[in-house]
Amino acid sequence: MATQDEGTRGTARRALLGAAVLGATGTVVGIPGTASAASRTQGHGGGLKSLPVPTIIGHRGASGYRPEHTFGSYQLALDMGADIIEAGDLVPTKDGHIVCRHEPEIGGTTDVASHAEFKDRKRTKVLDGVSVTGWFTEDFTLAELKRLRAIERIPANRPHNTLYDGRWEIPTFEEVLKWQDEQTRRRGKQVWIYPETKHPTYFRKQGLGLEERVAKLLRKYGKDKADSPVILQSFEPTSIQRLNKLVGNPLVVLLDAAGTRPYDFVESGDPRTVDDLITPKGLKEIAGYAQGIGPTLNLIIPRDADGRLTKPTTLVRDAHKAGLILHPYTMRNENPFLPAEYRKGTDADGYGDPFGAFRTYFATGIDGVFTDNPDTGLLARADFRNA
Repeated sequence: MATQDEGTRGTARRALLGAAVLGATGTVVGIPGTASAASRTQGHGGGLKSLPVPTIIGHRGASGYRPEHTFGSYQLALDMGADIIEAGDLVPTKDGHIVCRHEPEIGGTTDVASHAEFKDRKRTKVLDGVSVTGWFTEDFTLAELKRLRAIERIPANRPHNTLYDGRWEIPTFEEVLKWQDEQTRRRGKQVWIYPETKHPTYFRKQGLGLEERVAKLLRKYGKDKADSPVILQSFEPTSIQRLNKLVGNPLVVLLDAAGTRPYDFVESGDPRTVDDLITPKGLKEIAGYAQGIGPTLNLIIPRDADGRLTKPTTLVRDAHKAGLILHPYTMRNENPFLPAEYRKGTDADGYGDPFGAFRTYFATGIDGVFTDNPDTGLLARADFRNA
């Protein structure tokens, strides 16, 4: 249950997000962080209401074209015109810095395996109940991680991305915040980011709490307000609840597949699953501490046994009724990731018909979507608006 202060803060943030749903635009004067709840709905650069709807979110940058969570990927997504850049998935180092990697295990996203000096760092750990073998960020200092270079995570689907293997280092979250400011100045337009706290329960048990570290950096750069161009997300509701007490930023609860349980629920013995969270009761509870949800696309339109789309659920309507926005994930151009009716051929790296899939998802009333291919998403949005 949110305190009165948390509820006031949440109301202010929901007002901003609600304006985004309506597609309002405008520029207003920035308000200090100590302003009242009513005044905090006014943001520099228009706040969230300045974002186009449906919002196109560059998933880990433009990861369909460059190795994910690199400045190469982030920059390309921005150059393509993405409304928000998901920079990045946040995990800690041994010495408490925050870096951007898809997972704490980095064997699949960096060249660490080719570094003989780190051969003895390979471990088998239990990550959210699953045994994982590899190299983990929490076993490296930042200086050590900076010796590594990023590689393509899914080369079978994106062999063209391997051309860029070894080109970029692992960015820190602080570097991302500086890059955001630099790009905003250079472009004369506010750049938005959408970072995620990864496995926060796992890291908290190791004494590497993510939320406090993220909040400290946001405060340092003056980006911890309701009108700040930073949306925070997590698959663990308690991480979002903790962030709600630390910062004023818009907050989003990510939702995995139907029937799954957030890992913080597993740890605490909470028996609820995603199915419970997407009921009107569950959504109303989420709206008490967050402003949006990020469901998997299959929660918007389920697929049948053949991978074809079925009837849309009521999730969009129910979430909007609770005052929440929806930014589902993830649209990708390659055949294996698309609904069966939008695939063309069977090549793992072949493109299907993502425009048709985008059109179908947009028609449900979603407020935005994460995509590895921001250019495709932007063209699809233009088609949808002009239809």
